Amino acid sequence: MQFQVIPVIRIFDEAKAKEFYLEFLGMSLDWEHRFEPDTPIYMQVSRDGLVFHLSEHSGDCSPGSKTFVNTDQLEALHHEITSKGYRYCRPEITNAPWGDRVFVVVDPFSNRILFNESSTT
Repeated sequence: MQFQVIPVIRIFDEAKAKEFYLEFLGMSLDWEHRFEPDTPIYMQVSRDGLVFHLSEHSGDCSPGSKTFVNTDQLEALHHEITSKGYRYCRPEITNAPWGDRVFVVVDPFSNRILFNESSTT
């Protein structure tokens, strides 16, 4: 049996979401869907096996969520995204209380993504 978890993340502005997830985090736009023009967008973005659904639909999820993402390349990812100079988010690597190294990014809609590298890897 195999599972894949795909968080649904609430967004309010398509352009700001694309700037953050595609340009800053370096994710790819896999697909997008609208029932009709001028209706909320629902889209999938991904990178190296990490997949998020981004939704403008109010009933799908709540803004201000937190997603925990394990990675074995924390330092390289941090360097890549911070070198882009995104003015609204400048994360720092810190030591988590559980002993791992982490950094947190906050999207324009107050959703947090915590990138975690295990100290036991």
